[in-house]
Amino acid sequence: MTTVRYAPSPTGRLHLGNARPALLNWLFALRTGGTYVLRLDDTDRARSTEAFAAGIEEDLAWLGVTPGLKVRQSDRTALYDAARDRLIASGRLYPAYETEEELEIKRGRARLLGKPPIYDRAALSLTDEQKRQYDAEGRRPHWRFRLDGRPVTFNDLIKGPQTVNTASMSDPVLIRADGTYLYTLPSVVDDVDLAITHVIRGEDHVSNTGTQIEIFEALGGKVPAFAHHNLLTGAEGEGLSKRIGSLSLAELREEGFEALAVATVAVLTGTSLPVEPHADLGQIAGTLDLSMISHGPARFDPAELESLNARLLHEMPYEAARPRLPRSIGGAAWEILRANLRKFSDIEAWARVLEGEAAHVPAAPEDRAFLADALELLPPEPWDEATWSLWTGALKQKSGRKGRALFHPLRLALTGREDGPDFKSLLPLLGRKVCRDRLS
Repeated sequence: MTTVRYAPSPTGRLHLGNARPALLNWLFALRTGGTYVLRLDDTDRARSTEAFAAGIEEDLAWLGVTPGLKVRQSDRTALYDAARDRLIASGRLYPAYETEEELEIKRGRARLLGKPPIYDRAALSLTDEQKRQYDAEGRRPHWRFRLDGRPVTFNDLIKGPQTVNTASMSDPVLIRADGTYLYTLPSVVDDVDLAITHVIRGEDHVSNTGTQIEIFEALGGKVPAFAHHNLLTGAEGEGLSKRIGSLSLAELREEGFEALAVATVAVLTGTSLPVEPHADLGQIAGTLDLSMISHGPARFDPAELESLNARLLHEMPYEAARPRLPRSIGGAAWEILRANLRKFSDIEAWARVLEGEAAHVPAAPEDRAFLADALELLPPEPWDEATWSLWTGALKQKSGRKGRALFHPLRLALTGREDGPDFKSLLPLLGRKVCRDRLS
């Protein structure tokens, strides 16, 4: 049984970039029949808010992601404290008293000597008396995890065999001087406790994986499988930041994009699969395998999202659209009008066209006699798809007009628009009364 997790921090709303791992985990859970855990990493007390937490759940629900389990790190401190105590007892977690200024001086000295600026583990040499003296001075230690300093290997399900040499890394700080936890320890403890089998996340976490595997092993936990995907970027390769609201899901929703279009672009960009319409997320899950994710960049193109959104609407069956349609738009109207939509909200303007409320465009002086003839030659009902050809044929014969000069004034008079469906299909939807009133 597979179990995956998506672990956002409720310090902002989701954007297109962090929708990518949310959806890749969801698709993997669908594909494998596994469990999807939403874990809110809300240990940053200063920036985490209930409003952002609720917003994240709202964004995921809009995308079609329904977690099987929801947990908050703020409710699980006892687990982290127990893991902390075990690591201290085993000698893997040790107190260090250097201030940030002192650490920066050490890093600068190492750089001058041409050495890597990694922590020198001076704190491991402190005597109990020195620690008591620091405590008496009011210094509070931060706590570092003592790395084995060895090559840590793992088989990345996207990138293939990976090696992270922890000998070239500083012992990571797991606990701040104020006693609060940084990301790493709670994340590993949660993955162990929740029996996470697969960690699917951005490639910016690859270098963290060696450290985390060592912590898994130090706690006696089972190491999950890892898959690090390419990050979704802007056209110039820039990252998408939730803190500046870059392509936030809330904004995309307000702009009228379909959730499935947004989800499809978020997951299929940067894969070997084409970004094209799918019936639902389940269909994508059945097609997309982690091995199809590219090792190169995943560049988001806004035009691709707009095009895909339109294509989804053009293929949307009436039964799927019906709950959102104005009452005046039935199945026949939807089949005819959908090919002209870029956003679903465009259907409102077409509903006004059919309901007799289209914008009035005054006829050009040279068209007034022509439109009077059009009114005179308007065929009797019933109308079908042959009516338009019969009507315009008679008009052509009487006026001598053809092409744009024949059709364009009629389109403006009857719909108030420059564009729209083929009048062969649209004319029966309008009906004779609406056409007569507008030509008058």
